[in-house]
Parts: sequence; structure tokens; C-alpha cells
Amino acid sequence: MRRILDRLGHPERRLPPVIHVAGTNGKGSTVAFLRAILEASGFGVHVYTSPHLVRFNERIRLARPGDGVLVGDDELSDALATCERLNAGDPITFFEITTAAALLLFARHPADVLLLEVGLGGRLDATNVVDRPIATVITSISYDHQEFLGDTIELIATEKAGILKPTVPAIIAPQSPAALAVIQRQAARLCAPLRIGGKHWTVTPELDRMIFQDGNGIMELPVPRLFGRHQFDNAGTAIATLRSIPALPVQDMAVKLGITSAEWPARMQRLVRGRIAEMVPHGAELWLDGGHNPDGGRAVAGALADLDRRDARPLILVVGMLANKDCQGFLMNFAGLASAVIAVPVQQDTALPSEEIVQIARRIGIPAENRDSMVEALAAATSRGLVPAPRILITGSLYLAGEVLAANGFPSI
Repeated sequence: MRRILDRLGHPERRLPPVIHVAGTNGKGSTVAFLRAILEASGFGVHVYTSPHLVRFNERIRLARPGDGVLVGDDELSDALATCERLNAGDPITFFEITTAAALLLFARHPADVLLLEVGLGGRLDATNVVDRPIATVITSISYDHQEFLGDTIELIATEKAGILKPTVPAIIAPQSPAALAVIQRQAARLCAPLRIGGKHWTVTPELDRMIFQDGNGIMELPVPRLFGRHQFDNAGTAIATLRSIPALPVQDMAVKLGITSAEWPARMQRLVRGRIAEMVPHGAELWLDGGHNPDGGRAVAGALADLDRRDARPLILVVGMLANKDCQGFLMNFAGLASAVIAVPVQQDTALPSEEIVQIARRIGIPAENRDSMVEALAAATSRGLVPAPRILITGSLYLAGEVLAANGFPSI
């Protein structure tokens, strides 16, 4: 990264103020809340996230007057071509060269702030070239990508804490004691002030509202638009971050508008229109979530349990996963909650065969079968004569979620 950025004239030194976000789960949702609140306050916001679901352009959002827009094809192509030419055939990964292109684009356009999401880990991530962000954020840390980050929470947390910078405030979502201890040690070495969820700030759901509290006082807020109890922590992390940055003052009304308008596809997203949604008969519900690790599954299962308390329905999971994910750890969260699993293939070379998903589901006590396509899976889910009509969740992979959104055709991304 240092080599190609030098050849590009160091765009990482010409960026707007950066908020750098790492974590295992909740990065994208926290960034979505940050963006929505900042834009409601009138700030111009660049955003870098990954992976994309349907189009690569989703990864790069450029500030424009009144709102942001996804980078256009021509501008993206030009930036990538520039990076390819200056890289001159030297070894470089896909994520490194595309991150370089994103930084080049962000440096070319004025904005008030850049929300920069880590791709993988943090310490050695391609985004970790910004020496002086205005804040760093670490969302929930759990097991994922152990082949790169290590097989203990402490090792994974060490990689995530690699984004902390000397004296730069760090906002930390609620963590396990093991992860938090690692972050605190790194912050102490760097004299980075911490604002820790559950200690320096709290967020509490109460009926139809959310209560946020920190050293600056209490805020009574509406329930976040993004569904699930885990989104309260993500919204709280975003609010705590902005209340730690005097250079980005936001009003309470902007916070309220932001958390009730934030959108982030394939995170407990209800599909009610489009080609895939129309395959589900009237009365049934169709949901989509890209969760793919045990903690992500736990969050989704909690959201589904909340739905079930309000409106009890049989739950059917349509699941596709990659082979490097903990399928059993993910599905264990739904034992006793799901009435069936229907496994489907994911169109990736590293996909876990659907037959193996079936075996894993049956081993933990969930009836399971496999189908060759999403069309067949939804037909099987809705032909069981269940009363009331079922709640169907498509889950297990962001790649699968992207396939579904592309096939659904509405809303476009």
C-alpha cells in the first residue's frame, strides 16, 4: 500500500477527516448510522465499505451536495486504470489496489468527513494507512477469518486494535472481557483515550424508544430503523463516536433523523417487493440477512425471537454458506427456533456443499433438506401448508444475499 500510494502522490495525506471503523460484526451498520446522522446534520460524507452485494460501486460513496452518491462507472474505471498503470505489474491484491483507487477518488473530491471501514482485521489492513484519523471505532469482536487473524479472541482483538493511533479517541462497542482487555492495553501504550460501551456510554431499549446516556447527558431517541436488538448497540456506537468529535457537531434532531433513516441492505431486511419477494405467497414473510459467523447468527436469532413474541410464526431458514465459515456454530443459534433448514448452493468456488449444511443442521436437531436453487427452496418453504404462514429467512452468506438482491431487482443498489 505504501508503495502504490507513493506512486499516486499520497492521496491518503489529502483526505478529509477520517473515522476509521474495525470490528467483526456491526461495522457496516455502524457506518450506516454514522453516515445518516452526519448527512442529516448537513455534512458531506465519503464512505468506503466492503464487500459489495450487487455492484462493486457500492463500496465507494462520494459526498455530493445534500447527499452522497455511489461512484460512477467512468470515474471508477479511470481511478482503477490509474492505479493499474502506476502499479506497473508489481505484486498487489485485489483489495489493496481497489482501496488505493478509493483513496484516490476520496482525495479528488471535497467532503467534511470520510467513513473508512476496515476490510479484514485492522493492523495489516489496506485501509490502515491513515496516520491521524479524528477517531477510531471498534465494533463487536468475535470469531471470524481465524485463518488470517488467529484462533483466539485475544489474537483477533490484537488485529482489530491495530487501527488505534496515538492520542486519537477510540470508541469501543460492548465487548467480551478478553477482547476489551487487549484493546485497553493497546490504548494505554498509545495514550489513546477510550470511550467504552457499557462503561462510558450506554444504550437501553425501552418499549418504543432507545435511551442513550454518556457523560454529556441522556438522549431519548426513537427505535433504530435497522431491525434487531443488536442494532441498538450499533446505533449507540455511532452516537458515542460523534459525541466524541467536537469538530463534527450534530444536533439531537439530526441523531433522531439519522437512526430512523439509516439503511443497510441484507441486515435483517424484509423483502416485500421484487421478483424474489413475489415468490412468497400472501401472508408469509420473507427476510434477508448476510450473517455468517456464530455471533452474527446469535444477533439474528435474537431479532427473530423478538419478532416471534410479537407475531408467532413457523420459522424456515434458507441457508447457503462458504466452506471457511463455522456452519455448526452459526446454526446452533437457531436450534429450538427454526422448524426447518433448506440448504442452497452459493455461487462461489469456496461454497460449502448444501448436502453438508443439511447434515450439520440435522446433527443439531433441525430438520433439513437441500434444493438446487432459490426458486426451488422458496417453493419448498411455502408448500408445507403451515398455519400461520411461515416466516422465511435467507441467510448464511453476504454472497448469497447479493445473489438474492440482484435477482430480486427491487430495491436497486
